[in-house]
Amino acid sequence: MGIFRFLTAGESHGKGLVAIIEGLPAGILINEDLIVCDMARRQSGYGRGERMKIERDSAEIISGVRLGLTIGSPISLFIENRDWDNWQQIMSVTPTDEQITTVTAFRPGHADLAGVMKYGLDDIRSVLERASARETASRVAVGSICRCFLNEFAIRVQSHTVAIGNIKVNSDIIAIDWEQVEHSPLRCNDADAEKKMIAAIDDAQKAGDSLGGIFEVVATGVPPGLGSHIQWDRKLNSRIAQAMMSINAVKGVEIGAGFAASERKGSQVHDVIEPASEEQYWWKRKSNNAGGIEGGMSNGEPVVVRCAIKPIPTLIKPLDSIDMLTGEAIQSHIERSDICVVPAAGVVGEAMLAIVLTEAMLEKFGGDNVKETRRNFENYIKSIAERRKLHGR
Repeated sequence: MGIFRFLTAGESHGKGLVAIIEGLPAGILINEDLIVCDMARRQSGYGRGERMKIERDSAEIISGVRLGLTIGSPISLFIENRDWDNWQQIMSVTPTDEQITTVTAFRPGHADLAGVMKYGLDDIRSVLERASARETASRVAVGSICRCFLNEFAIRVQSHTVAIGNIKVNSDIIAIDWEQVEHSPLRCNDADAEKKMIAAIDDAQKAGDSLGGIFEVVATGVPPGLGSHIQWDRKLNSRIAQAMMSINAVKGVEIGAGFAASERKGSQVHDVIEPASEEQYWWKRKSNNAGGIEGGMSNGEPVVVRCAIKPIPTLIKPLDSIDMLTGEAIQSHIERSDICVVPAAGVVGEAMLAIVLTEAMLEKFGGDNVKETRRNFENYIKSIAERRKLHGR
């Protein structure tokens, strides 16, 4: 069994996006309806831009799946950019005689300035096309395939919006109504906060501005022991943090109580371990401030990750900037964009957490066929249940 990994390729206005997944075992039932659903969820959300009306994303499986099941070989996916006809000259792979308008006005907060300096380019479009959040459509498709694998082990990954700008959900609402979240235009569990969030997005749009916020991703059914305390790069929390920070516009990641834990006493932070009932294979906690991870390993509680999203840097009312060719003051470049992407970013966060958990599950349980992986998993659960009983309730 090889190492699990994935790659994406493609530009925002190119012909399409490509993803390749390597290392998944054979025998996984692939639910294409799940992929379609996740792709649509990424494109939804109050505050999205005009492009979402153009694109109706779907991921075509090119290889690695036969008769609905993975066959162990690399899985390749293609996502067509449906606006390609309008960009064939600008994004042509081969040289063209057409006059191409270059982008030379830097956008503060984007990859523009650092990218053209790093790669020695004279057209910002060569940077912004790949730096665009359009690339995350590929990740969501990969995440959907990983969900199919995680479904074999009853592991579920979901997300909801915690804040838009300075408007936050009521912290007293503990139980998340996931059905309500899926029907909410902001993927929000708090109807009162949602109304205020929508009003704030409307105000930002009228002002030609953008808004950020916070989303939370929760994974349930995660077994204890994924990851390791042995080395820094094997810790599950460090791998999750890297995956989440790779999402466009994410500027902060916390697991469990996160930064709030630094303001409390130890007796208020660490999760008390309770005696187990006969039905439980593992000890539970009275709280989950650790966010399901201790010492770099999952502890059997839900994995809870929160991400802070900065406001989108492409503004309807552009900021002052510099022209890269003349060095003169100019307004920054305007590219078709969104007002708020927090709900959609949460769906991307789900995909990235599903990807990390898939990697960790395969690292722990291996298997060339998912039946073998499941057998190893079940034996592991049985063994820790026996150890728990051996050490008493």
